[in-house]
Amino acid sequence: MIVDNRLAEPLPAVLDRVPSDWKPVVDAWRSSAAGEALIRFVEARRAAGAVIYPARVLAALERTPRAAVRAVILGQDPYHGPGQAEGLAFSVPAGVTVPPSLRNMLAELARDLGIQRAAGGHLGGWAEQGVLLLNTVLTVEDGRPASHAKRGWEALTDALIRSTAADPAGKIFLLWGAHAQAKAPLIDAVGGGRHKVLMANHPSPLSARRPPVPFLGCGHFGATGEFLAGQPGGVPIDWSR
Repeated sequence: MIVDNRLAEPLPAVLDRVPSDWKPVVDAWRSSAAGEALIRFVEARRAAGAVIYPARVLAALERTPRAAVRAVILGQDPYHGPGQAEGLAFSVPAGVTVPPSLRNMLAELARDLGIQRAAGGHLGGWAEQGVLLLNTVLTVEDGRPASHAKRGWEALTDALIRSTAADPAGKIFLLWGAHAQAKAPLIDAVGGGRHKVLMANHPSPLSARRPPVPFLGCGHFGATGEFLAGQPGGVPIDWSR
């Protein structure tokens, strides 16, 4: 059964419910020129009858409190098919067919750590352990990939990345593909060298096996565990959840 994941309410109402720990970052963007332009754009598209995904635009922030972030996986924009996007980068609801990029992610997880996930393509268990699954664009229209790119979301997600990197606790950032890797300077500018940044090709079937750093075989899941084991508390991510 396909879950209705369309954005059914005004975007300002969604933004009003941002978790309190992320609220200063979101509110600063919301009052900026980029934020105001983005809200006007999304509301105009809704008024025109566009089908926009996901319903839970801020799910990444809702599932991973700011103080709990230990790892960041950056995606691009949400899945653009019915029932797929749920506001967590790469994740789909339980029972939904696993998309190709996520299938490669799970294949690399199995190769790297021998983990076979019973939860399929729903990555909410990762988010609850401090993995911020953040897309750099937070909405998309049905059947139109990148349709909401360069409209103002990037200013918000850049601010979220900067605020996460500014935190004194060491974190690991997994940047897969050129789009995500373009965010590395944001991390370096405020991170002071305390964070680890891992880069590989995007897990898409088009690039997962290509040089310079093929995604399949990159070992990033295991490397994340090693890094987190060296941080205060030393608690790894249970990728099977």
